[in-house]
Amino acid sequence: MKLVVSGASGLIGSTLVPALEKDGHEVVRLVRRPSSAAGEVQWDPERGSLDAAALAGVSGAINLSGANLDRRWTAASKQEILASRVDTTNLLARTLAELDPKPAVLLVAGGTGIYGDRGDEILTEESSEGTGFLADVGRAWEAAAKPAREAGIRTVNFRQGVVVSRAGGALKRMLTPFKLGLGGRVGSGRQWWSWASLDDVVAAYRFALESDLSGPVNLTSPNPATSKRFTHTLGRALGRPTVFPLPGLAVRTLFGERGEAVLLEGQRVLPARLLEAGFTFAYADLGRALEHALAE
Repeated sequence: MKLVVSGASGLIGSTLVPALEKDGHEVVRLVRRPSSAAGEVQWDPERGSLDAAALAGVSGAINLSGANLDRRWTAASKQEILASRVDTTNLLARTLAELDPKPAVLLVAGGTGIYGDRGDEILTEESSEGTGFLADVGRAWEAAAKPAREAGIRTVNFRQGVVVSRAGGALKRMLTPFKLGLGGRVGSGRQWWSWASLDDVVAAYRFALESDLSGPVNLTSPNPATSKRFTHTLGRALGRPTVFPLPGLAVRTLFGERGEAVLLEGQRVLPARLLEAGFTFAYADLGRALEHALAE
């Protein structure tokens, strides 16, 4: 297939794109700077600028764009987080809908935050959406792909949990204190952290290109973990104690609204549609996933 990918240099994209090329696909990368190499196409989501002619002949598209959540949430940063997801998705969806022939599939990254803070409730794609900033972002993010869906393009909105990789994301930030033996549960430790290994995330995108999946698809391990279990398992994988908890008050003081939403709230998410479609997780067990990630 000829595929167009945005966010190709991010945590997921930097692993997914080489895997797609190894599979024999031709990948066109969307970049914000002037294109400087073959296989690059410049776009400007803020201005709604993307040359449809440059995407002629693409069979599918993957949107991985989105500003980093890992900073204090101000009114300005929250607007950037929202716009970086909605504007990119909508521009790409509208452009794909204009093509003739139209591509077969659009895959869009998303997050489990769309479910809001749900305690011990088991969540599948049939579960209702939640409340809060991340839930609002998730709804707008998925709605932004509407032009592609209405044009008959099979559209998958992934709802991803914590991506387990030492190259970035939550695990990378946790490694230094945990290696020093300063790690421990976060808050009460009872909140659920749904997660998936980077290898399984990449495999799920490759699987979705060839499958009949469409609509919301949870991209999380079948075995979500509480904060207490996640941090204990990480300490065991590193051979370090986990006896220094990070109280909820400290999280709120240090990280503000982001700490509340990302670290203290949680979702117990199951990948029902992926499993029903026949997808197999290589690292469904948290211990194996962490050991694999730390060995990379």
